[in-house]
Amino acid sequence: MPTDFEILVIGAGQAGLSAGYHLQRLGLRPEQDFLIVDHAPGPGGAWQFRWPSLTLTTVNRVHDLPGMSFAETLPPGSESAPAATAVPHYYELYEKRFDLRVRRQVSVTVVCDRTEDGSPAEHGPILNAETDAAGTIRVRGLINGTGTWEHPFIPRYRGAETFAGRQLHTHDYRTAAEFAGKHVVVVGGGVSAVQLLDEISQVTSTTWVTRTEPVFRDDSFGPEDGRAAVAQVEDRVRRGLPPGSVVSVTGLRLDDRLRAAKARGALHRLPMFDHIEPDGVRWADGSFQPAEVILWATGFRSALDHLAPLRLRGPGGGITMTGRLATQVAADPRIHLIGYGPSASTIGANRAGRAAATELTRYLNAQ
Repeated sequence: MPTDFEILVIGAGQAGLSAGYHLQRLGLRPEQDFLIVDHAPGPGGAWQFRWPSLTLTTVNRVHDLPGMSFAETLPPGSESAPAATAVPHYYELYEKRFDLRVRRQVSVTVVCDRTEDGSPAEHGPILNAETDAAGTIRVRGLINGTGTWEHPFIPRYRGAETFAGRQLHTHDYRTAAEFAGKHVVVVGGGVSAVQLLDEISQVTSTTWVTRTEPVFRDDSFGPEDGRAAVAQVEDRVRRGLPPGSVVSVTGLRLDDRLRAAKARGALHRLPMFDHIEPDGVRWADGSFQPAEVILWATGFRSALDHLAPLRLRGPGGGITMTGRLATQVAADPRIHLIGYGPSASTIGANRAGRAAATELTRYLNAQ
């Protein structure tokens, strides 16, 4: 059966660019043997949408893409540059250096199987990726690197629809200054939650609530800790369980900024409230906190809705993964997911890009 490309890579963030680099190293040609598509108007993956105050000094770390150093793209004195401009600039130079030819503002709306006559089939030889701007792309294999940024998660709480103030997610956060004079309830126990709590608490009053007691680390997070954290997440996805929160494994590092926030009293944590009322939040014991803003720093979920027709998820909502670095979907070896489970980090995406490119190419060559 004819195809447009051997492999389609969805997403041109860290995962997609890493996969494209390694596909090219394996002898596949961009726009001939494989194609990278991305929904955004320009290079940078999710980095281009991050809030302006997230700088290269406050971000955890920007890991190098394979074959090209991030540092070599930075001018002197750029340590305080916004990550939303510095990282996209790096990605743009990377795409040009390796001639990856990303096709942009193309969203894949659905991926499904088709038989030769066009009717649905169970794991047929061809995957049809239907897009909003490039028609239907027919491929034999798929590397999905859509990440999580486009799928922010807000839990449901009774009364949320009655709240008269403003509710927003980390995804939509821009600057703390817009909350001046308003009481802000920050919900969430991850890295982004405490970073934004630190910023906002310097301009207005805040309340911090989390489902579980946060665990702070005074020591640095070393390589062994990283490997242990990845191993726990990898074990979950190999068993078909949802990946779970990374911070639940790693904890929160108490750096100088957070120590200062703690000294201000900003890191005083309360358990989750019971419900939301028009002018604030109320706990089960009846205590009440008036508020004008609720900031949901409650994380993201993998943006995989376009793969729903392939029925990859198990009864519990997880996807059983296999392969050397758990990037291959066990139920359909034509599909690799990068940024799902243990590869949901910049360094993890690099390693997973290489594994996915190698394993998928080997599998398709054997068919």
